[in-house]
Amino acid sequence: MKVMLGLFMMAVAVILGLYVGVVVCFIGGIVDLINQIKSPSPVEAGAIAWGIAKIVFATVAGWFSAVVVFLPGLGLCASGLKNKNVNLRKER
Repeated sequence: MKVMLGLFMMAVAVILGLYVGVVVCFIGGIVDLINQIKSPSPVEAGAIAWGIAKIVFATVAGWFSAVVVFLPGLGLCASGLKNKNVNLRKER
């Protein structure tokens, strides 16, 4: 059961990293920039800086969010496989 949960967590980590890195940060940063430039009100420098920062740090945010979930999943897989290998050894 540990191995299945670990594999599920690793798969979720990949999906989460792609979502956060691409959709939330990269595409979200571009949309923020476009919305801020097209708005009829005066352009706010802070909002533009935030959009640029989201684009620049999209990779870091994606990797960080993926690693936070991937490493515990890897640990669960390793502990589950370790227990199975001990139980499957042939007795002499």
